[in-house]
Amino acid sequence: MRKILYHSIMRRKKIAVLRANALGDFVFVLPALQALRETFPEAEIVYLGREMHRILLEDRPGPVDRVEVIPSYPGVGKPEDYFQDIEEIAEAELFFARMQAERFDIALQLHGGGQYSNPFVLRLGAELTIGLKSSAAPPLDVSVPYVTRFNEILRYLEVVSMLGAQTVHVAPEIVVTERDLEAASRAVTDPDGRPFAVLHPGASDPKRRWPPENFAQVADFLIGEGWQVYINGIAEEAGMAADIVSAMYHREWVEDLSGRLPLPALIGLLSQASLVISNDSGPLHLAHALQAPAIGIYWIGNLVTSMPATSRFHRPVISWTTSCPLCGKEGAMLESEDSNCRHNTSFMRSISVGEVKGAIGKLLNTGLYIPEPVPG
Repeated sequence: MRKILYHSIMRRKKIAVLRANALGDFVFVLPALQALRETFPEAEIVYLGREMHRILLEDRPGPVDRVEVIPSYPGVGKPEDYFQDIEEIAEAELFFARMQAERFDIALQLHGGGQYSNPFVLRLGAELTIGLKSSAAPPLDVSVPYVTRFNEILRYLEVVSMLGAQTVHVAPEIVVTERDLEAASRAVTDPDGRPFAVLHPGASDPKRRWPPENFAQVADFLIGEGWQVYINGIAEEAGMAADIVSAMYHREWVEDLSGRLPLPALIGLLSQASLVISNDSGPLHLAHALQAPAIGIYWIGNLVTSMPATSRFHRPVISWTTSCPLCGKEGAMLESEDSNCRHNTSFMRSISVGEVKGAIGKLLNTGLYIPEPVPG
């Protein structure tokens, strides 16, 4: 089957890739996109994503030729129960008509299990459709089973391998541009030659958040060793950053950047960081793709799906907690219907500050800190 598909695509020129998820999800799909580019260098790769992806990929070297921003659509870029108004329905119809006029040779569904994204891909009108399929999803021309708790990078490499696409670059990579560095320099205070760390205390799921008071202790430790500390987060996470700062002793070398970093500035800042410490989140995976030294704070189940592909710049610190810290019921982190637990408490409290400090020392191989900032 793969040989047949490979030979048939050699004449094909236009590939659509649906992946309209969040920032970390985009990072996971980068090796698969790279495999497509290396295997089919003449093909035009069109990424169907969100406005964030357009901003991220605009004028950035990489495997994607252009981004098409998808309309508001239930289950694809929007929640499954999202209600489209009349204007949004009309916008979606125009989008699909425009995509059909593109005459895609292949449409790849790398968005998820496919219950909503497979019908979306089928409406593109591509000659060949390939992608993931859960038990609730309609089939594509070629379907790869969607299995939960599976490494995300390998998942998408498996899908594109159905076309014969392959690469040796299994670690995600993002090229840093001058625009990123300039945006970062405008957004933050000059660290005055100090090495600096970026702390990201947020995560979409409260259960994946290490307590702010623990981040505060790590920040105090780094500042005591001569570091500058920046706290990153979206505007809605400003409360977490405030909790960290209020729990600190050394506040003179910490800066709260919550809601202040557009995506290019975040990329520029992370690319120059001496260290990133983050919950399992988009900025952590972005740091991985930028080869920034990073400590990832993971729940064990999430580490299975999002483990970094290399160890030179990354160290995971793992919570092995599997039962709710408040009621003791199993299955709560997995949102099992059998658990009857609805507590949104942190499952990461079992990770000690000492463990994170130890991981910093092992990663940087200095025991304490990097004497000079990492070159940008």
